[in-house]
Amino acid sequence: MFSFFDASSAKEFGASLARYYMERMPLNVALKEKQFAVKSLKVMDQMDLQVKNYRQKNKLNFYKTAQMGNAFKWALKDAGYDDSYIDKLTQWLVVAVKS
Repeated sequence: MFSFFDASSAKEFGASLARYYMERMPLNVALKEKQFAVKSLKVMDQMDLQVKNYRQKNKLNFYKTAQMGNAFKWALKDAGYDDSYIDKLTQWLVVAVKS
């Protein structure tokens, strides 16, 4: 019963995924829109593989998924990324975890 609410692993994974994204898509690098789109898609493809691997090894319920998304979102917010972009990335993560 208590394992249902133990989201520490999911939170750490969400934060590590945000760090992974920030390392590859830093705020201070100026890219043209097309370059940004191509690089962002490549990074998200790599993140998708990480999500699938994590999902295979860990049982996720709605609570753990929410905690993962929250940790991901706040790590990006704290780093200064745009709120609307963060929301899109977080939505992508939640959908990727469920699929």
